[in-house]
Amino acid sequence: MQSQQRQERHQLVIRQPKFDLADSPVHWLPKDEFASHMVNGINLLLPAGELWFCRVYNKALPMVTDPQLRKDVEGFIRQEANHARAHRQAEKWLADNGYDIEPVLDRANWLFGQVLGEDALGYPLLTRAIGTKRWLVLRVGIIAAIEHFTGMLGDWCMNSDGWDIGDPVVADLFRWHLAEEVEHRSVAFELFEHLCKTELGFYVSRQALMAVVFPMFIYLLSDAARDLAGQDPDPKARKIARMSIVRMVFEMERNGRSRDTLPKFSMLVRRTLRWAAPSFHPEPEGDTEQALAYIARSPSAQAGTIH
Repeated sequence: MQSQQRQERHQLVIRQPKFDLADSPVHWLPKDEFASHMVNGINLLLPAGELWFCRVYNKALPMVTDPQLRKDVEGFIRQEANHARAHRQAEKWLADNGYDIEPVLDRANWLFGQVLGEDALGYPLLTRAIGTKRWLVLRVGIIAAIEHFTGMLGDWCMNSDGWDIGDPVVADLFRWHLAEEVEHRSVAFELFEHLCKTELGFYVSRQALMAVVFPMFIYLLSDAARDLAGQDPDPKARKIARMSIVRMVFEMERNGRSRDTLPKFSMLVRRTLRWAAPSFHPEPEGDTEQALAYIARSPSAQAGTIH
């Protein structure tokens, strides 16, 4: 398996950056309400999702027999926990600016706490039918598919200057996070591969999971953005709340081409198609040194602690 051919990687570093969003505007990308709300909505999805990552991976750790992979998974868990804590601050920032964030949080908690919780799709009988271990490995695979997206977003972010016009604190929050997604981009994929019994089972299951995760990812991002936009005091921004998913995708593509404050939807599709290749591995999908170089100059990361 590919995990046996893994190149030696540096030990994942745990950073605890400091962010002060008190003076940051909700429209943190000037005259770009669409991109501002698309990115802001991510704050409402990440804590529930990333803490779910940590719960799943803590249960999977006893099954990891590769010492280096185990260290990588432990580092991944600690980095994701820090991401969740940072975005909790951003949740409060949105609430302090008058946004009711509870509806989106409730949906995120339902998805990661009930649908993808310990009981398969919320049904104990289903968990027993497919087996607790199989359900655990399946959820590890879902995380691998999600991490493919976060890795793509990280690579886009590291090579884009679109956020240079934005509020520096909000931009740094996401750039720091996405740089760490590039840094640990291979861990989820390799853990899923490690836990699958056969190469064929690994390949087939990761394709099936991506077929579910891709549309779910786009829907959740759009849903959170529309919810926030619907509460915006600016009538122009409130129009976003009435957009269909198809229109949201079109706007993402248009924004990516004209402003580069969001990745182009066509880029997400093109790079997700690489996932279908039997030889796919996340390593070429980003540049670790580039990500570490950003972290080294990140004001918030440098103001925090490292251990």
